[in-house]
Amino acid sequence: MVPPNIAEGDIQRFSIKGRVVEANASDMQELLAHVYETPERPRCLCIPGGVEMYVARHRLFVVKRMPDTGCLHHPSCPSFEPECQQSGLGELVGEAILELVHGQIQLRVDFPWVRTAGRNLVRGEVHGVAEVEAPRRRMSLHALMHFLFERAGFNRWSPAMAGKRNQGVLHKYLMHAAEDVVVKGVGLSDRLYVPEAFNEASKFEAAQRRRNKLAVLRPHEGQSPLAVVIGEFKVCEATTLGRRVWVKHMPDAPLLVGTKTWERIERVFASLFEARDADSGHKVRLVLAALIRARREHTYEIDAASLMLTSEHWIPIEGVHELPLVHALVDQGRRFVKPLRYDARSAAAFPNALLLDAGPLPLPLHVISAFMAPKERTEKERVVRAAGAAPWLWWSTEAMPALPEAVMLRNH
Repeated sequence: MVPPNIAEGDIQRFSIKGRVVEANASDMQELLAHVYETPERPRCLCIPGGVEMYVARHRLFVVKRMPDTGCLHHPSCPSFEPECQQSGLGELVGEAILELVHGQIQLRVDFPWVRTAGRNLVRGEVHGVAEVEAPRRRMSLHALMHFLFERAGFNRWSPAMAGKRNQGVLHKYLMHAAEDVVVKGVGLSDRLYVPEAFNEASKFEAAQRRRNKLAVLRPHEGQSPLAVVIGEFKVCEATTLGRRVWVKHMPDAPLLVGTKTWERIERVFASLFEARDADSGHKVRLVLAALIRARREHTYEIDAASLMLTSEHWIPIEGVHELPLVHALVDQGRRFVKPLRYDARSAAAFPNALLLDAGPLPLPLHVISAFMAPKERTEKERVVRAAGAAPWLWWSTEAMPALPEAVMLRNH
């Protein structure tokens, strides 16, 4: 999985057919065409000797990271990826996230792509079974949201990204992240809708593109397909028939949901809704992932939903206790990755951030909040102790310690 390089200032250098070339070279497409589908592979020159890559073809030729090599790249390299055990991703790779075909990701999820009218779930012992399959971990809608944000590169930051993250960028790179991803035999990009940036001058054209995209929800032979909408939650309003959920940049297409269902959503995600009212001094975004189906023609109903917090820069966070650290890193122009929880029971076992510009290895940064549950605090303290001498740790009740100094970055 290679997140798109949305930080255009981070230019990689490759060795291709004995020539050293920057990723933005004018003849890059021609060079890649020469090695596409040949045994020869480009090498990323972020470290001495380089790291082997491969060439894929989408609309253009692109250089991609080889599987399981992300941690071999220099931390400052756009192709660097922390070891998956440093986030909730480690619990899913090989179980719910599979690369059975080179360049194509298959996801095993715990939610359906279709509802069938009149079909009831069969319960109880099933007789006449010829084999028993070992249970496999499946990823939730929440984990899918983390997967797309990580694959799109929104959990990582470098100074070149400042001022370049907006709804248009979110739409472009989340949709790009869904390419070459298959869920239950269906291309994820066919079932994912991320609102375009709203523009008054082109709102009718954008609305028609949305209707065309969500035409996939039309029932067929008694089956109602489902799709996923990901966008920033705006507000929910009561009606005589239930609730209307409004997503930013979708001012003309509310998502409908039953009152009882929405009340359950509010209870489960109460802390996230409260975070928008927290006196933190920093803006937070509440991002909604809604599994939807068509109630009637062009009427979209929420079948299931999950929510997550992000900073104003669209960096996913677990809670407002992480915001001061994220903002300090951004304001000081640092390079870092935010490990994501996915479906792990707790994020306490993972660093709150990994600093990428403090040396040849990523440096874990940890935060302990006074509001953490006792079990989570115990786990975080255990992880910090296991990290060895002088780990970076901030108790949120105290002044934040100085961040480790940045090391001069090598020229990729």
